[in-house]
Amino acid sequence: MSISVSSQLAPARPADLPAMDKLLQHPQLTPLTAEYGITLITQQLRLLMDELRTRALAGKLTQSDIATDSVIAGLTTRLREVTSSRLKAVINLTGTVLHTNLGRALLPDSAIQAVMKVLTQPTNLEFDLASGRRGDRDSLVEALICELTGAEAATVVNNNAAAVLLMLSALAPQREVVVSRGELVEIGGSFRIPDIMSSAGCTLKEVGTTNRTHYADYERALGEHTAMLMKVHCSNYAVVGFTKTTEIADLVTLGRQHQLPVTVDLGSGTLVDLAQWGLPHEPTVRETLATGVDLVTFSGDKLLGGPQAGFIVGRKALIEVIKKHPLKRALRTGKLTMAALEAVLSLYRSPELLPERLTTLQLLTRAQSDIQAQAEQLQPALQSALGPDYRVSCEPMLSQIGSGAMPVDSLPSYGLVIHYCGSEKAGRHIMQLESRLRQQNEPVIGRIHKNAVYLDCRCLTAVQAQRLQTLWSSDGL
Repeated sequence: MSISVSSQLAPARPADLPAMDKLLQHPQLTPLTAEYGITLITQQLRLLMDELRTRALAGKLTQSDIATDSVIAGLTTRLREVTSSRLKAVINLTGTVLHTNLGRALLPDSAIQAVMKVLTQPTNLEFDLASGRRGDRDSLVEALICELTGAEAATVVNNNAAAVLLMLSALAPQREVVVSRGELVEIGGSFRIPDIMSSAGCTLKEVGTTNRTHYADYERALGEHTAMLMKVHCSNYAVVGFTKTTEIADLVTLGRQHQLPVTVDLGSGTLVDLAQWGLPHEPTVRETLATGVDLVTFSGDKLLGGPQAGFIVGRKALIEVIKKHPLKRALRTGKLTMAALEAVLSLYRSPELLPERLTTLQLLTRAQSDIQAQAEQLQPALQSALGPDYRVSCEPMLSQIGSGAMPVDSLPSYGLVIHYCGSEKAGRHIMQLESRLRQQNEPVIGRIHKNAVYLDCRCLTAVQAQRLQTLWSSDGL
């Protein structure tokens, strides 16, 4: 017997709601139970029924809303939403290669395979196979790091901020660390060098001015409480014009005269000269250590192209002190990071092959012509999906390296620019479009610039481009 439309739209009272026990025994729940388990199903069904009851009390519930098929459909939707991962793969069309908020460096295939291997079986993470005794997890990569940088010794923690914190905590507690005022940087998330020093129990001794710091400024700052001379590489901003910095080699001379360690926070840290591939030169770890500095700290997931990690490399005696500090255990890396690090560092033994094998370098050196061809292929599908109220054009644009690396340098790129050309004000429509792109099943992250949505294709893979082509050809936005 068919049910009339008027009956389906009739108001439903709380007393009309189906019983929980009957719903839980319904045959349509059998496949859901096999997939999600009865505990989660019961929990989510109870929450759904509470929502329906609230709507009924407000007079906003109909008989069709409480039909068995409708309730089970609502339950299925809730189960999918609550069990879907909060960490989603996205398509990075921002033009920033090393995007901090999108996970920075993408790992090469060799690192992915190494991680998968240690995920499923025991490893010698802290077991010395030669002696049969407890080992040191740093030993898995220390020799390789020293080979690539020229350091005497090395230790690894979970990021560069941790590396700086550990170094200061171990070598300068309750004492002064001399730093140029122009190098008191702040990086993402309001992380500041002065705050790290305070957390490490050090006293910051600022010298010089924002734009000019002389050798004599450092010299006058030294006293009985001085523990360290520290230089911070300003990788996330540039001071131009009337400027003066003191060379690292000069600080090394001063440190030797007063028997003080000289350290450098290199930040993004690269192991090879990027200029050989047409990129701007960035000081390498080896070059920095060659000046005679005692310690260098740097990141693993920026220009190095590996997983999130922080390195402290340099004099063996100082590294040994650092490794004995209690914070070392709190800041240590896990087996997944170690596996990925070893795989990525191994690639640097064949530097001439890096553009083919290291994902970060592949993206940084990608030819503008290749990026343009990809954008032009996508343009018709996106224009069709958006309709006549929008105009999609292929245009040259500038990418950036990101994550505080080379802030004034850019990379010639290409992408899609979306303008609103309807009768209403463009701003609201552009913001809504950017939001819709972000909320696709596979989120597309672009950027708004000059009242338009910019989709830089530098980081777009061939597989991702094919998926977007299919999606935009079949569905609107």
